[in-house]
Amino acid sequence: MDWAVGNQTCEVAMGNRATYACASNHSVCVNSTNGPGYLCKCSPGYRGNPYIPDGCQDIDECKEQEHPCPGDTKCQNIPGDHLCICRSGRLFITGSGCEIKAAPGVGTSFYVLIGGTSIGVVIVGVALSCTYAFQEKKRLAAIKKRYFKQHGGLLLFEEMQSRQGRQGRLSFTLFTKEELDEATNKFDERHVLGKGGNGTVYRGELKDGRTVAIKRCKVADDERQRREFGKEVLILSQVNHRNIVKLYGCCLEVEVPILVYQFIPNGTLYQLLHGDATTSFAVRLKIAHEAAEALAYLHSTASPPVIHGDVKSPNILLDRDYAAKVSDFGASALAPTDEAHLVTLVQGTCGYLDPEYMQTCRLTDKSDVYSFEVVILELLTCRKALSLVAPEEERSLAACFLAAARDGRLDALVDERIKGEVNGEVLDLVAAMAKRCLEMSGDRRPSMREVAEEIDRVRKLMCRSAACLDDVAHTSIVIFE
Repeated sequence: MDWAVGNQTCEVAMGNRATYACASNHSVCVNSTNGPGYLCKCSPGYRGNPYIPDGCQDIDECKEQEHPCPGDTKCQNIPGDHLCICRSGRLFITGSGCEIKAAPGVGTSFYVLIGGTSIGVVIVGVALSCTYAFQEKKRLAAIKKRYFKQHGGLLLFEEMQSRQGRQGRLSFTLFTKEELDEATNKFDERHVLGKGGNGTVYRGELKDGRTVAIKRCKVADDERQRREFGKEVLILSQVNHRNIVKLYGCCLEVEVPILVYQFIPNGTLYQLLHGDATTSFAVRLKIAHEAAEALAYLHSTASPPVIHGDVKSPNILLDRDYAAKVSDFGASALAPTDEAHLVTLVQGTCGYLDPEYMQTCRLTDKSDVYSFEVVILELLTCRKALSLVAPEEERSLAACFLAAARDGRLDALVDERIKGEVNGEVLDLVAAMAKRCLEMSGDRRPSMREVAEEIDRVRKLMCRSAACLDDVAHTSIVIFE
């Protein structure tokens, strides 16, 4: 039965690395002769499956052919072909084997012997070098293939093929190690953007001109989670929201999986709050509202729903206009829950981590609500979520805020630089929201959609003008000299 891949010619298909089906090295593309589309074949001297990485393997002609070389010549296999080499004492290959060329005198015979020996040494040296290079390449290819399979690459490839058939072109890319080495100058330390418990992030430049954030992440020890890593990362790449960092693709042919993200240039919310800049409460609420909308999207709109699992101010990035971009929601493999949600492997941070999770070992969307409310308290007080140098009763920002609310001394916690904006009514609304979000029982906390709506109400109370709400990010940031 005749068949072909897609409906494009080889020239068009080879221009799109993400969808090009000839995945193996040593494979060639052949246009279909029975209609649109193309076929993949192994190059001469190779055979196997050209549609999978390293599927085309070298044919050892010396082993598989009974008489690959004439007469008494020696067969030497090389990648994609073979050589016929004369044995010691023979200089020239003829149709029937190797012969010594007759010489008119001793002097000529001597030079012929020396010349022939030199040529033989060169041929053997080249053959050995080619053999070593081929074996080394084969060894590295086997290692890449093992890592690719170990990190769920086969499941990912199958899922990509399935989705491509249903949705057309995918925006998700499987990058090679060589591409990312080139993008980061072999992961030079000068390209490091940050390091954390989940891995190291590098700045990179792709061949198409895009600046990206390239993350070498940590993966779980659990065999099932490793096996499904690639497929679940593909699911996360389908997340599409203006306030969520875009996941462009990944590389699985390395020991530690690598994720490639959209690059966000203006640092993190944590750096903004605890650095040298001061921002109005209106700007802080704008950032909080955008981040809340992003989390509400992950919980309620994404299919399947996604639980972040590590909401904190360092994971809220800011673009040039100080718009929020939630990041790190796909920093590790995912695990399905009974409710068919996807939950990131627990990587919560002290000070933000849901106390109910610590008691039950069950992470839910309400765990994100608790962590996000701690971020709101950071915005209001400019204090860190956890301070080990503070008195014991003030180390946890959440506990400190609840105690202050109970004792009627919330005003003392508000950041001095924004007290003029935070009147009693605004503070009461924020305090009421905090009490609900920080409930010990997740069932008694609001949803992220409700939190986003409540923040929007506070913003409108502070600034009735829509123009004011639109312009705050451009007018309310000051850097101290």
